[in-house]
Amino acid sequence: MTIPKPVYNPPFNVTRASHCVLTVKDLSASRSFYVDLIGFIVSDEDKSTIYLRGVAEACHHSLVLKQARGEPQAERIGMRVFTEEDLDKAKAFFSNAGLPAKWVEAAHQGRTLAVRDASGVPVELCATMEVKPRLVVAFGEHHGAVPQRLDHFQLLVPDVQKACEFWMSMGFRLSEYISPDGTDELLFAFLQRKGNPHDIVFAPGAGPRLHHAAFSIPESYHFFYVCDLAAEMGFADNVEFGPGRHGPGHALFVYLRDPDGHRIELFNTHYQVMDIENEPMRWDASVAMKRRWQLPARRQWFVEASRFVDVEPREGARKGEPMSLEKFIASATR
Repeated sequence: MTIPKPVYNPPFNVTRASHCVLTVKDLSASRSFYVDLIGFIVSDEDKSTIYLRGVAEACHHSLVLKQARGEPQAERIGMRVFTEEDLDKAKAFFSNAGLPAKWVEAAHQGRTLAVRDASGVPVELCATMEVKPRLVVAFGEHHGAVPQRLDHFQLLVPDVQKACEFWMSMGFRLSEYISPDGTDELLFAFLQRKGNPHDIVFAPGAGPRLHHAAFSIPESYHFFYVCDLAAEMGFADNVEFGPGRHGPGHALFVYLRDPDGHRIELFNTHYQVMDIENEPMRWDASVAMKRRWQLPARRQWFVEASRFVDVEPREGARKGEPMSLEKFIASATR
């Protein structure tokens, strides 16, 4: 395995993870979870859709919930580009890569480009979005865990190396990676554009599937408060993993599953990684997954994720390799 070379002059300029769209069975139950428990701000809503944002976000939405029949799924993830010109450059880039992109209409967004990446992930890019008041100091509007902003997505993919190479060709930088002890294999890859370690993370598994969307929260006591509030509101079983502390990044975290099984991470953001001298940090799996003081993750945390609409997950080929996914899970969940 060879770590891909960074592309310092990318074909177009992605600035950050922007938004994601999830389908749900019961919009009222989802509203209770995301708004009343976690504390998202409602930008707009109607009978079929709720547009949500964090208190520090000025753009219209970072999370969209859509009422739909059938199995709840993830429709797409969104990335922001810097200018309208970057959208045109992106369309040419994807076409040259054999991934035809098309212009689509997306409510409350400017011109929007939709494509599937090299792993089959539905991605949309936009340069502009409607603006709402930033409520970071409107303390009367704060409740629940007080989510600040969307930070990153984690995806399960059948080939982490392939996914990493493709996104790095778009200018994403590898900030950290986890390898099985004694190997250089990419087991987990953490990539960023906005200057902290994450905008998108790739982990091994049947996919592509959305493992989680992560939102930053402001204070350490909010991790425990939101768990207490979850128990009070009847969502105790929705607390899946944590509160705890990650090895890579050292961030505090808690993972919750919404009423439809979509996974949300709440965490406090971590260090900057933007300078030219910043080389990717390698973690041995045994060190990266070492418990700090929290209980270990259950097996479901590694293998369960939200399917994307009209995307059939594919299994990765890992048999006979130095550390199989099952062996890795077994070592991490003791």
